[in-house]
Amino acid sequence: MKAFSLKLTYPKIISLGFCLLILLGAFLLSLPISSRSGQFTPFLTSLFTATSATCVTGLVMVDTYTHWSVFGQTVIIVLIQIGGIGFMTLMTAISLVLNRQITLKERTLLKDSFNTSDISGMVRLTKHIVAGTVIIELLGSILLATRFIPLLGLSQGLYTAVFMSISAFCNAGFDILGGFGQYSSLVSFSDDALIILTLSMLILIGGIGFIVWDDIVKNKWHLKRYRLHSKIVLFFTTILTIGGTVLFFIFERDATNYGLPLHHQLLNSFFSSVTPRTAGFNSVDVAALTGVSKMLTILYMFIGGSPGSTAGGVKTVTIAVMLICLISNLRNKSGYNVFRRRLPLNVVINALCVIVIHLTLSLSGTLLICAVQPELAVGDVVFECFSAMGTVGMSTGITRDLTVLPQIVLILLMFSGRIGSLSFAMIFTEKKQKDVLLFPEEKVNVG
Repeated sequence: MKAFSLKLTYPKIISLGFCLLILLGAFLLSLPISSRSGQFTPFLTSLFTATSATCVTGLVMVDTYTHWSVFGQTVIIVLIQIGGIGFMTLMTAISLVLNRQITLKERTLLKDSFNTSDISGMVRLTKHIVAGTVIIELLGSILLATRFIPLLGLSQGLYTAVFMSISAFCNAGFDILGGFGQYSSLVSFSDDALIILTLSMLILIGGIGFIVWDDIVKNKWHLKRYRLHSKIVLFFTTILTIGGTVLFFIFERDATNYGLPLHHQLLNSFFSSVTPRTAGFNSVDVAALTGVSKMLTILYMFIGGSPGSTAGGVKTVTIAVMLICLISNLRNKSGYNVFRRRLPLNVVINALCVIVIHLTLSLSGTLLICAVQPELAVGDVVFECFSAMGTVGMSTGITRDLTVLPQIVLILLMFSGRIGSLSFAMIFTEKKQKDVLLFPEEKVNVG
């Protein structure tokens, strides 16, 4: 047993933990107690839902409110919470409560879970993450409760507020608003500024990453003291949010926003720029978006949130690194510099690998689904696969029409998207070995 455990690399251990959590969730969701009808739910539907919840995606085969009982919804929100902050964070928090010593191996697993290169301060960061998560989700629940309690009553309104707050902070996209229309998400509340802005803030805070939280708490408004990572995340997130709002406002003015008051159009446009990275809620009918808005949404789903966060995608820093690399090469610069710092070459290589693997898996999934179900529109399949791989959860409505193999394809995409495309590829590789023999260099033509 000891020999077997030594063969498991850290990405494999993290992946195995997610697999076990998904299987446990699927088993619980398949039980009669988890459905409103009191009947067994098909295991594939339960597995799809458990994967979507654990991988904080939001794609669903059945409406969360009308199909699942309170027990089933509770299983889903627990999976979302664990999947959002990471099971290693949860286990470490439990160990701290029990006053148990955190081993070096556990600290290394935490480092990989948070996608950081520094092993020091992992226990302190874990404490901040748990405390911050509780405080932020509690504040979100209170704000949402002021709307849902008058609408749904005390118990159901409070329950809905807590569920939505956790789902938004973890960038999951699950909702229990099916009573206002199955699969309608936030369409019925698209003009409610309090709900839309509260959920948007929860999504953005959850999506910037735990490392950035640590910088903000430690350095407050002294931006010059921030890590380079935090500077890139905050700058790029701001650009994407503002730029996306403007573009969606322009693209949807004569479509989903047609005839709406200006403040309503701005609210929809702002939310449409926030939720694809990578929450999965929608305040407008996704299928009714213009073609250019769907393409912009796919791009945002591809980018996703930031490293070490509850969000998916290739991450903002990855795209920023590639843009910095591109600009430096176009200007014939010798290094990759940003904010008066130089990026290491291995960071650029990792960023390229993440993008290539992410694209390869997304497009391979698209090809497989199109081959199995050729009746589906290619654009809708592309949208669905990038949504799954980016752990977004937005859909044009074809999820429920998928047959068995396409469902399995999406399950694999959601899983690989949550643990990270590079980590997913590393599951199938052994530890890096140095080449004993170095071959002669020879240039090739590219571009």
